[in-house]
Amino acid sequence: MNPLALIGRTCIEFLLAVGHLARFAIRAVRHCFVPPFYLRQIARQFIDIGYYSLPVVGLTTLFTGMVLALQSHTGFARFDAESAIPTVVILSITRELGPVMAGLMVAGRIGAAIAAELGTMRVTEQIDALTTLSTNPFKYLIAPRLIAGTLILPVLVLVGDIVGVFGGFLVCVYDLKFNAANYISQSWQYLEHRDVASGLWKAAVFGFIITMMGCYHGFNSKGGAQGVGKATTNAVVSASILILVFNYVLTGLFFAGK
Repeated sequence: MNPLALIGRTCIEFLLAVGHLARFAIRAVRHCFVPPFYLRQIARQFIDIGYYSLPVVGLTTLFTGMVLALQSHTGFARFDAESAIPTVVILSITRELGPVMAGLMVAGRIGAAIAAELGTMRVTEQIDALTTLSTNPFKYLIAPRLIAGTLILPVLVLVGDIVGVFGGFLVCVYDLKFNAANYISQSWQYLEHRDVASGLWKAAVFGFIITMMGCYHGFNSKGGAQGVGKATTNAVVSASILILVFNYVLTGLFFAGK
């Protein structure tokens, strides 16, 4: 095959996919602000995305904070800088690790679930049945998930931040023999509102990305069970990559001048 033709075909297919995704996202976002709103569906998604994700997010951030404290002590002990460990733990958790780890865990759990559910509805023609019954699939299936994912993930990240910092506190106080009062004082001394706010804004963007990727790939799946499996895989992979990309972009926007 002609290499140039292959490169051109790949670029065209990529641009077509981006355009299709952009049209889908614009249409989905518009339905999030235009009534009617299916409040029961939104409440159900709040529970599915938020409440049932608490255990995995809590465990992930807890052990992340504990490992971060141990690794920081191992490195800083070489330079007699152990006093900086509380600051490193709380800033790393609130700025980066809390939102990113929570986003990746929720992407693996919720992104796959949304893609599988909508993909199954697509291949079994349940989405077509909704249209036949004069129910807009975007309004009934996609808008509630986007609203819930965007609003609930900052709450999950806030809980994860608290649990992660607590994990670092446990390791430093009970394993590394730090003074508890000094650890808490050192943690609060350098923490700013912008550190926490930036993580929560990231979480909102990540929640939108996760639910959007799950809805997009599930809604457009085809080919029976194999197509549903492919849509589920694509939803998780694309959401995870976009989380890492947008994490860099948002970090540059929040902290470029500092």
